Amino acid sequence: MENAMAKIRHIAIQVPDLEKAAAFYEGAFELKRVAQVDSPIGNAISLSDGIMNLTLLHFPEGTKGGKGGPDWAGLHHFGFVVDDEDATAEKIKQLGGEFFMQLPAYPGVDAEKKFKDVNGIVFDVSSHDWRQAKEG
Repeated sequence: MENAMAKIRHIAIQVPDLEKAAAFYEGAFELKRVAQVDSPIGNAISLSDGIMNLTLLHFPEGTKGGKGGPDWAGLHHFGFVVDDEDATAEKIKQLGGEFFMQLPAYPGVDAEKKFKDVNGIVFDVSSHDWRQAKEG
């Protein structure tokens, strides 16, 4: 039996102002705020339409994980839900991608595995849906 197709359920955008960006997506698209995290590796507000998770990230000066400094804005990473993380990791490697990092388990931070594609674009792979994709 064939595994189910992987599904995109998570996109993360790095922004210089979390509240301003959240207000935009909440107002323009009626996304719901489902989580907010301040952690040693950066800060986040997660928004959702009930299925898809859009996480807005901000990395204040001195935190790790950001691209281009605290004022940089752009796509940070996106994520796939898969049936088998190990089998998917092997496919990624065979196709020229590479393991990038495992997030530490801080409260409120999903600790999924991160990979880079053949162009260096970062993406997550997880066997569970993003808890911030669903309300409640």
